This record gives sequence, C-alpha cells and structure tokens, in this order.
Amino acid sequence: MHQPESTREHWGSRLGFILAAMGSAVGLGNIWRFSYVTGENGGGAFLLIYLVFIALIGIPILIAELTIGRKSQSDVVGSFTKLAPGKPWVVAGIMGVASAFIILSFYGVIAGWSVFYFFQYVIGNLNTEPANGYGGFFGAFISDSFQPLFWQFLFMAMTIGVVFVGIKKGIERANKILMPLLAILVIGLALYSLTLGGTKEALRFMFSPDWSALTEPKVYLAALGQAFFSLSLGMGALITYGSYLKKEHKLPGAAVSVASLDTGFAIVAGLMIFPAVFAFGVAPDQGPGLAFIILPGIFDNLGMGQLFGLLFFLLLSAAALSSAVSLLEVAVAYFIRKFDWSRRKAAVIVGGIIFLLGIPSSLGNGVWEDLAFFGQETMIDSMDFIASNIFLPLGGMIIAMFVGWGWKKADALEESDLGDSFIGKVWLLVIRFIAPAAIFVIFLSTIGLIG
Repeated sequence: MHQPESTREHWGSRLGFILAAMGSAVGLGNIWRFSYVTGENGGGAFLLIYLVFIALIGIPILIAELTIGRKSQSDVVGSFTKLAPGKPWVVAGIMGVASAFIILSFYGVIAGWSVFYFFQYVIGNLNTEPANGYGGFFGAFISDSFQPLFWQFLFMAMTIGVVFVGIKKGIERANKILMPLLAILVIGLALYSLTLGGTKEALRFMFSPDWSALTEPKVYLAALGQAFFSLSLGMGALITYGSYLKKEHKLPGAAVSVASLDTGFAIVAGLMIFPAVFAFGVAPDQGPGLAFIILPGIFDNLGMGQLFGLLFFLLLSAAALSSAVSLLEVAVAYFIRKFDWSRRKAAVIVGGIIFLLGIPSSLGNGVWEDLAFFGQETMIDSMDFIASNIFLPLGGMIIAMFVGWGWKKADALEESDLGDSFIGKVWLLVIRFIAPAAIFVIFLSTIGLIG
C-alpha cells in the first residue's frame, strides 16, 4: 500500500537534510575503513584516485539518487516501480534493500566493538596496556562466544531507537547533535595528532603519491569501493533520504555540500590517525586492526591514554550510529510501504532480523571462524567484499543508467535542478557514459575477468 505523499514525513529544514545525509555518509567508512584502506593501498596515490572518483562519479551519482528519491517520494524499491512501472530498473532498488541488510549486519558488529572500547575506557580497563597486550585484548574480545554479540545487540538497539522515533524527531534531531559533535572531536584530535612529531611523514604519505601505484588495478578498485561506501552510494540511503525532501529543496548544491564535507571529514580523519602512527614508528598498512590494536597502544604512549581513547571511540561510535541509522531506514521505509506496517513495527522487526543476520559476522572470529568465503579471511571481510565491490558499484551503475537512459533527457535535467546548462549537460554525459563504463570495467577487474 503506497504511503500518500500528503502524509509522508519530510525533513524539517534544508540544514536538517544536509546533516542527515552527511550522517549517512560520515561513519566507520571515513575513520576506520578510510584509514586502513589508504594505508594498504599506498597513501597518496590511493587518495588521488579516490578524490577523482568522488568528483567524476560520486557527486553525479549522488545527484542522481537524490533526484530519484525527491521525484518519487517513495522508498528505494517503490521509487523505481513508480517511475518505471513494469521495467527491470527495479533491480537497483532490490539491490539497495539487500545492501542495507548485508552492510548493517557486519557494520553493527564493528560498531559494537567501538562501543565496547568506549566503555572500557570509561571504566578504566584500558588506562594502561592489558597484560596480554592490545592485540591479545582485542583478539580475546572478538573471539569470545558472547561479548561481541552483546555489544552488537546494544548498538543495534540504539540504531533501532532512532529510526523508531521518526524522520524529524529521530533521524534529523540525532544528526543535528552527532554531526557538530563529530566535527569538534575529529578536528580537535587531528590538531593534537599533528603535534606528535610524525606530521612530515604523514603528510608525505598522504599527499605525495607513489606514481607506480597507479599501475595497480587493486588501487582503483579499492578507491571506487571506498568512494561508494563512504558516500553511501548504490545502497538506497540517498534515494530514501531524498524522498523526504520537498520540491523546493534544490539538489546540486546539497549534493556537492554532502560530498565535500564527507571527503573533508575522511582527510581530516587521516590527519588524525597517520601522524600518530608515524610518530610511534608504526607501519600504516595495519589493516582493520589499526583502530582497535595500534591506536590504543599509541594513546597509551601519549601519557593520556584514557582521555584520547575515550574521545576517539566516542567519535567512532557516534559516526557509526549516524550511518547505521540511514542503512536501517532504507529497509524500514521499504517494509512500511510494502506491508503497510507502522514505522515502529518495521523498525523493531527489520532491525531484529539484521541483528540475527549479523550473528555469523559477530562470531566469525572465534566460534564460527571457518565461515569466510570469496577468498577473504573472516566473515566480516566476506560481507564487506560483497557489499563494497559488487552490490554498491553495480547498484550505482544501474541508478546512473536509469537516470541517464530511463528518463527523457529533458526530464532528467529538469528533475535534477540542473536544467539545460553546461553543467547539466556534463552531468548527463557522466551519468550516461563515463560513470557506468568506469564502474563496469573496475567491476570486471574485481571478479577477475580483466586485469
């Protein structure tokens, strides 16, 4: 049953929407994932390719997603069935809902780790290095048969609580608190990190590309996956958030604002982490354990480990919550329309299902450690691979092609607020040809057909 537009919830203000869209984009992808993926892929070369993908592919698809959502005033599946009834474009919407389930199932696990670490700093358990070292402490925690589940459940309960309340009172209000808090925390920690003695090496690593890395296909794949993961592209979050926009809200400026702020946040997060890493002689390619093993040791060496650890994991947890809310909203909005459920019923049931789907990822480092597939080491890596390298790029490609080819040229330009301008024509060119081709080539490299 379609929710009438007259009764559909909307954002209270343009600022509220931008902060909510930022909240969707700014999350673990900017802090936990960006830092270790940058470290694993050569620093400056990866960052350069990442910025190019954000500008050439990310922003155009972001505008396309918001355009679809605002025009349809429906969830991600309903958007395609409404705008192109009976046509196969709806597969992009189905992939979006599937992506929300897949990503949040493992995202909630990692976010739960972050909340656990924050709590450990609050009670003083990580004031000094544990007897078994930070690596041993982290390993014992994630391989436990109960603790990861408990903290995953707690985080998912917080996420469900925000979505349960609604658009204005829940999601918009939460992001009006979380986004300024995140900005203050990340800038403050970055400024302090730049005083630690590793600044020169960190700046060289981040901003002086090793040009030989540009010949590595995996760097392009990692950069594209990070761009999609970080901007929440291809997963339906921005179509869903765009559907709560009123017609008078203009899209291009909002899209550029969200992408610019999100990218700036990721770079500042790098400036928060890498100077500290280099100051203490740690290699930057430490992988996913960078945030949970390496950084606590660095905080300890600073002499104020509890304060910095507490602030960092508060930052990580708050960023995770803002993104998790947008992922849950994708699926909840679909179930509200599809089954005519109330928001509260949909939030609890869908959130509960996602928690259950996350149990293999939660126990995949101990009890069920043989569950990994696609050549990945853990269940979390496997789910991340499926989402970041398959579902999100393909979903983004179909969305781009739908706006570029599924609509008339004049309609696409009008609905996007770009009009028949030079920028509008360039956007349409990117959406029709450049973005789909680039994504498809890199996708073929992902599955081993080229490269």
